[in-house]
Amino acid sequence: MIAESNDTLDPRQAFQRLKTRLHRQIVDAIDLSKAGELPEAELQKQLRALAAHLCEQQAVQLPTVERDVMVRELMDEIYGFGPIEPLMHDPDISDVLINGPDSVFIERAGKLQRTDIRFADDDHLIHFIQRLVGRAGRRIDEVSPMVDAKLPDGSRLNAVIPPLALRGPTVSIRRFKSQAVVIEDMIRMGSMTRDMAEFLISAVRGRLNVVVSGGTGAGKTTLLNNLSRFIPDSERVVTIEQTAELQLQQNDVVALETRPPNVEGRGEISQRDLLKNALRMRPDRIVVGEARGGEVLDMLQAMNTGHDGSMSTIHANDTRDCLDRMELMIALSGIDLPTQIARQYIANAVQILVHIARLATGERKIVRISELAGYRNGEYQLEDIFAYRMTGIDRAAGKAMGAFYATGYEPRSLQRLANLGYEVPHALFSARELTE
Repeated sequence: MIAESNDTLDPRQAFQRLKTRLHRQIVDAIDLSKAGELPEAELQKQLRALAAHLCEQQAVQLPTVERDVMVRELMDEIYGFGPIEPLMHDPDISDVLINGPDSVFIERAGKLQRTDIRFADDDHLIHFIQRLVGRAGRRIDEVSPMVDAKLPDGSRLNAVIPPLALRGPTVSIRRFKSQAVVIEDMIRMGSMTRDMAEFLISAVRGRLNVVVSGGTGAGKTTLLNNLSRFIPDSERVVTIEQTAELQLQQNDVVALETRPPNVEGRGEISQRDLLKNALRMRPDRIVVGEARGGEVLDMLQAMNTGHDGSMSTIHANDTRDCLDRMELMIALSGIDLPTQIARQYIANAVQILVHIARLATGERKIVRISELAGYRNGEYQLEDIFAYRMTGIDRAAGKAMGAFYATGYEPRSLQRLANLGYEVPHALFSARELTE
């Protein structure tokens, strides 16, 4: 047993508390003036040797079998992700959610699962957060108790600490697969059918403006990445994101990322600032990772002024709700546009809306592909092209029961695609149940 544990302390937390104490001893023992002169490999070697020495001390009283584990975790505390290091190397985990030192959840295959991982206490967890956000050039403390940061491996971290987080420090880490999910994978996993994919690919190649809607974690960015693969390599693309997640493969891509304000509250560069600047960079298309506020007006301006084929994502519950959200965000831009003018502007800019949802089973499915065919008599002419109808859940298999359908509506934009040389078979849209 570990010397510090007692009857009321969870053995894993006792292990973490001992590790925290040994970690402090390592930090105290390091000569920082000399450590900076050593090559990284040599410094790691010396730190590992020091950790092993501390674990062998009589005062620690660690069983031999646990010493190697302690040394490895001490190195993770210094260079890695501490107690959640194994989770960050599991390719099947998409989210790591920490709700205080003794509550760590993961999302695997779209479903939340509780783990047995523990932090020593609130101080240990806060130190862990500060170390990670410090590497990203951000800070978190009582003055700035919230932070959003991009980690070196590309993961996105959001943290909130007391006094805002009432039950202890809270961390949400969104992980991204090292091997991107491509559109063929989405067909194989049942997120869409081949007919739906064929139409979306033609829409992108034919420079239709596309908006992808969905909830948090539904797969909007994954779908946007997939669709961007079909932008011709000859075009210049500017991407604008709050946290860089898009991975475009074209030759001429300019990736822009927002900047938060500094300690004095100055120097912030918003998505709207970047969008205005992007218009001066001679883009053929503009891809906005996620429109959240007034920048939607600038995005619509870009779509209406020669940047056909632009794309974005929006948080919404459905394709029609997505249009309402865009109206609201236009209002947030500070420009007082009458509702009729705002709707006409949206209808002129956007051609295709795609809604993707995460079902109760954890599956992601494109539940609606719609065409915004225009605006008439105060109403949007929004027509569904493809839809997914869910009929229930197969409890034994943990899968949704339902099917994809073509509604029978033939998009008006087909003529535009044909003029550009992208012929889409009319039979693709005949009313029927779709198969893979």
